[in-house]
Amino acid sequence: MNAERIGTDMEKPAIEGGTPVRETKLFYGHQYIDEADVKAVSEVLVSDYLTCGPKITELEERLCALTGAKYAVVCSNGTAALHIAALAAGVGEGDELITTPITFAASANCALYCGAKPVFADINPRTYNISPECVAEKITDKTKAVVAVDFTGQAVELAPLLKLCQGKGIVLIEDGAHSIGTKYNKMPVGSIADMTTFSFHPVKTVTGGEGGAVLTNREDLYEKLLLYRSHGITKDARFYQKESHGPWYHEQIDLGYNYRITDMQCALILSQLDKLALFAKRRREIVEQYNAAFRTMPELFVQEEIAESDTVRHLYILRIVPERLSIDRKGFFEALGAENIACNVHYIPVYWHPYYEKLGYEKGLCPNAEKLYNEMLSLPLYYSLTDSDVADVIAAVKKIVAYYAQPVQNV
Repeated sequence: MNAERIGTDMEKPAIEGGTPVRETKLFYGHQYIDEADVKAVSEVLVSDYLTCGPKITELEERLCALTGAKYAVVCSNGTAALHIAALAAGVGEGDELITTPITFAASANCALYCGAKPVFADINPRTYNISPECVAEKITDKTKAVVAVDFTGQAVELAPLLKLCQGKGIVLIEDGAHSIGTKYNKMPVGSIADMTTFSFHPVKTVTGGEGGAVLTNREDLYEKLLLYRSHGITKDARFYQKESHGPWYHEQIDLGYNYRITDMQCALILSQLDKLALFAKRRREIVEQYNAAFRTMPELFVQEEIAESDTVRHLYILRIVPERLSIDRKGFFEALGAENIACNVHYIPVYWHPYYEKLGYEKGLCPNAEKLYNEMLSLPLYYSLTDSDVADVIAAVKKIVAYYAQPVQNV
């Protein structure tokens, strides 16, 4: 504790014995399910198809309409989407795949699944997205693909990344797990990179419980994605290597996986997509309230956005300025918890995980990413947060900052 605060009339945070701003705990993220969602899933449950049915095609067509992409392949989850995208890109033994360390591990693991090496490029310290300049520094003659993550929902710098990748014959995979509904230069995410992946996990903007998708404009990639999703098996006679035995005939022509999604999940995602505009609007409203409250506080740093990104935010990152506070990120996290504000941290740098350490990765690879990790946490952000809930989050943050703020002369 800052000793100069002891004995003052300043309101104590709950962690110091004060009264919490809330009686009940807020989630950091939460799905919103309404009667339409329940009805959509229930109708599938009494239909003829629980999987491999018409809802798969319906969702793929809907995603194409939403994004402007020519092709969509839906699958079991966002990790599966990244895996089949990497396979379709031709990532294999001895290749390298460049990605950011500030992401869920799947963005890098997809390289390992293919026998390739993940290479980590540092982030822009103001936007938190992967830096195109750092990507350029990491490219070698082994680089097969770049997985650029739309962290928090903000689109990566697609124009320079595309120019860089196209000039070197590298496949650009946009990990859009956070960014469904976001636009870059007025174009929807999903229609720009060579491939874009989505996730429908419950904390995402729209959910299917689980589920994923890969979007592309390239027919050659689309055909590979279909194979890798379903065991490498095809019923398309154009690809048969032997003579058909009859109408039932099919062939396994590659080694694929069982990454299929169910019709129940697709029905739920379709129903959720009906509410995407509502979800996006509310998320923007909450972000605006947070930004207005925190932007002028010297003890905090508000994430910057590039002008090209019209963002539907999945996460709201609160970043502390350590030099101006006598409490570190861990202490701040615990202090918010004591105020009944649940938060999270996104993410531990991927190469800090023990598995990656065993592979030979060491700390210090990406200084901007590591500094961000030590200073950030994620505040509650989801559709059903009320203005009163948001006000409680803001009050809790301000209460903690006021109590632990360092006098200016000590900074």
